[in-house]
Amino acid sequence: MSHKAGFVNILGNPNVGKSTLMNALVGEKLSIITSKAQTTRHRIMGIVSGDDFQIVYSDTPGIVDAAYKLHESMMNFVESALIDADVFLYLVEVKQRIKNDAILERINQSGIPTIVLINKIDLSNQDAVVEAMAFWQEKMPGAEVIPMSALNNFNIEKVLDTILEKLPESPAYFSKDELTDKTERFFAQEIIREKILLNYQKEIPYSTEIEVEEFKEEEKIIKMRANIYVARNTQKGIIIGHQGSMLKKVGTAARIDMEAFFGKKVFLELYVRVQKDWRNNERDLKRFGYLQ
Repeated sequence: MSHKAGFVNILGNPNVGKSTLMNALVGEKLSIITSKAQTTRHRIMGIVSGDDFQIVYSDTPGIVDAAYKLHESMMNFVESALIDADVFLYLVEVKQRIKNDAILERINQSGIPTIVLINKIDLSNQDAVVEAMAFWQEKMPGAEVIPMSALNNFNIEKVLDTILEKLPESPAYFSKDELTDKTERFFAQEIIREKILLNYQKEIPYSTEIEVEEFKEEEKIIKMRANIYVARNTQKGIIIGHQGSMLKKVGTAARIDMEAFFGKKVFLELYVRVQKDWRNNERDLKRFGYLQ
């Protein structure tokens, strides 16, 4: 029996549902999800294996104009996803029309099998979905166009079947029991960052980075110490809140999610530190995993 394997890279604008889609396809919550743009900062791989196939999904940051060196690093993750894909999943919303001609043109000219996924159809009507399908079929004539809802798992099986049709024959790239290329520390950091995105407004979540300084796993508990870095002194007080109330709220919510993710009790200590202008500092970006 032949074996198929390949890299299936998810691309699209911010907030179209890329992380929700990958989590649905992988069957695990690997990418954090909020309603805010730029939630995903890294390229996160999710690996799905069967007896005769292995799909290595990549969730990428949304395509943005670079305002900081951080954004440049995020777009480097998108660039790498444009280069090493065996299959592209290009995710759009029903009413979305072209915003990134250059990216679209590169996908069209790549010769790489492409599936355009029209997401969030549960929020639209049939006429709008039919119109969107016709639009994207014209703009990406070599692609297969599938309407879907990642949030409601609608047409996920069809997406999977179409991916398997387009995957090349290849041995597996990873061990069949691997789920992701990221470490446990990385997912702990992402869980904390998700809670910050959910609990703070305006610039605060985008000025924040997380670093798990200590991760000690024992038989029944994981003991963790993490730093929340902000870009300015004024942001530190906002993160902490009155008498530490906001920091406690974030820590409690993060701990609950971590215990579900890791399957054991978690003891979490959070500290807030100022790392001035870290989004434009190459040394800091390298330390936080955005640069090699």
